[in-house]
This record gives sequence, C-alpha cells and structure tokens, in this order.
Amino acid sequence: MTVSRTKAKLVDVARQLFAKEGVESTTMNDIAIASKKGRRTLYTYFKSKEEIYLAVVESELDILSEVMKQVAEKEISPDAKIIELIYTRLDAVKEAVYRNGTLRGNFFRDIWRVEKVRKKFDAKEMQLFKAVLQEGQEKGVFEIDDVDMTAELVHYCLKGIEVPYIRGHIGADLDEETKDKYVTNIVFGALRRKNI
Repeated sequence: MTVSRTKAKLVDVARQLFAKEGVESTTMNDIAIASKKGRRTLYTYFKSKEEIYLAVVESELDILSEVMKQVAEKEISPDAKIIELIYTRLDAVKEAVYRNGTLRGNFFRDIWRVEKVRKKFDAKEMQLFKAVLQEGQEKGVFEIDDVDMTAELVHYCLKGIEVPYIRGHIGADLDEETKDKYVTNIVFGALRRKNI
C-alpha cells in the first residue's frame, strides 16, 4: 500500500471511530487496531489524536471543495450557479457535520481549532465565487464594482450563517419557496442582477 493510501485509510478509520465513539473516547490505539496497522505506522503519519482529528476535518473540506468545484463548472447561467453554490456549500457542510455523528459536538466546541484547517478551503472557495461572479460580470448578468471584495463578502456571509444553518435556526418555519425567495432577493440585490 502506498504512503498516501495508508494515510487515507488511517483518516477514514479515524473518521468512522470518531463518528461512532466520539473523539474524546477514541484512542490512537483504537485507530491502529481498527485500521489493522501498528501503532508505529499510525505515529509515522500522525503525532497525536489532535493531528488525526484535523486530518479528518481537512478530508471533509476537500470533499466539499470538490463538490463546489463541480457546481462552478456547470454549464448554467451565473445567477443560477451562484445560488446553487450557496445552497450546495451550506448543505454539504451540514451533511458532513451530521454524517460524522459525534464529530458534530466537536465541530461546534472546537470551531477555532477547525478554523486552522479551513484556511486552504476558504481560499479555494473564494476563488470559486470570484470565478462565478466574474463570469456573471462578463456576461452582463451582474453589476459588481469589485469582484474580489464581493467574493470575499459572499464567503464570509456564508461562513457567518453556517452554525445557525446547521442547527436549523435559519428558516426552519419557512417552506422551500419562501426560503428561496429570501435568499435570491438578498443575493441578487447585493449583486445588482440585471433583468435578462
């Protein structure tokens, strides 16, 4: 097994154990046994449980980044694309947190620890938003003064509503059509979408 495949297997086993048993209850020895690798192999790749926990978070963010990239590459209008990117991003983060069971509690408790790992993801995300906004600007769909700043603002707005969205505090009492109306009004009002 190659180095990257071994590391990926260790991360996947750790993800499963963290989701089932909790991060606090899982030991490095548990991960080594469940992965059928020795402790020496595990410690070759990860110095601590904290390091492997952050690797699990990073792998989830890589998955999210790939999903968002696929949306950004779709052959749809920039206005439809930006809305789909927003929903895809929020739903994918929510799904990752819930899919990982007890990681959910750690995600909310350790949001600042998770922030260290998110820097690379955040940069990729801003580039995706920038590309879609630039496309919209060039096609005459959006009227944007500063594409870079607008991409940053979209990113940080989404990041700001992430936790309330995951917890179901945003729009929980609204039907999908009403929610969509609010989102599109805010997004397209800010992007000054032209009527086309």
